[in-house]
Amino acid sequence: MASEETATQILLRGLVDDAGLFPPASLSILQAVERHRSDRIVAHPMLTHRLLCPERRWPELLARVNGGGPIDAAVVLDAERGFAADPPESGPGIRITHYEARALPEDLRMAADLFRSGDLDVGGRTVFFEFDALPEPSDLAGAPAFGRTSGWPAAVAMLGGARPLGVKIRCGGPRASMFPGVSDLADALLACAEHDVPFTAAGLQHAVRHTDPRTGFTHHGYLNVLLATAAALSADRGAVAAALACTDGARLAAGAAAVSSGDARRARDLFTRFGARSTGDPVRDAEGLGLLGSWEI
Repeated sequence: MASEETATQILLRGLVDDAGLFPPASLSILQAVERHRSDRIVAHPMLTHRLLCPERRWPELLARVNGGGPIDAAVVLDAERGFAADPPESGPGIRITHYEARALPEDLRMAADLFRSGDLDVGGRTVFFEFDALPEPSDLAGAPAFGRTSGWPAAVAMLGGARPLGVKIRCGGPRASMFPGVSDLADALLACAEHDVPFTAAGLQHAVRHTDPRTGFTHHGYLNVLLATAAALSADRGAVAAALACTDGARLAAGAAAVSSGDARRARDLFTRFGARSTGDPVRDAEGLGLLGSWEI
């Protein structure tokens, strides 16, 4: 009989999407498909075995697979089109699992209203919206960057009660402006927990918060975000911020082990997955911290 999963394993199972088609990895379609197939053979529990594909490369992916799947993929829609009326559909050998799209706050409200009324059919798939958060009333003339304003709660609230619509939280990227601070990220997680809005994350790679000596950018860790999401369930802002700011891997690992199985499941119902340019780094980090338990291979 298989042993029951630990809370840490519940937190980690099916967490990592393959974002190798995006910078800085920018794999070719051939490289991405071959890695995807290799990962499916290994079948590590941390991986979703889901390939994130930019909409502009979707025809290329269809041509490469050409019925030789199976491949699970998510389509990241072009920023200029947002969530169009006719997003790409599954093809021979490829199943679309979800969509990711950019949206203005007013578009977000309209999408949620259409979904609730039954006029927006997403075919049972989740749609994650990345958006510029609402400006403060005193700064309505401004154009705030994503995640850099306290407008997060109002923006996320628009999607309350509209599952499977969710949000995409950008935690990093090639520019400093793409890294939200601890306070901004805490706002986002607390808002998602309050309104029961699922989210995916972009810009995560390693388990623990750290500063890249090459760029000077401080990167959020996926283990930090997992524990912060668990803390957000009880609306404890101090605990959320502390989890996000922690740079001690051993302390974070101990914190993961202390999460109850129920809270681990609830946290993962909110923090559904993140896209990583390498499907190996997140697993190696978890193994190095002793998080995998019986999954170690």
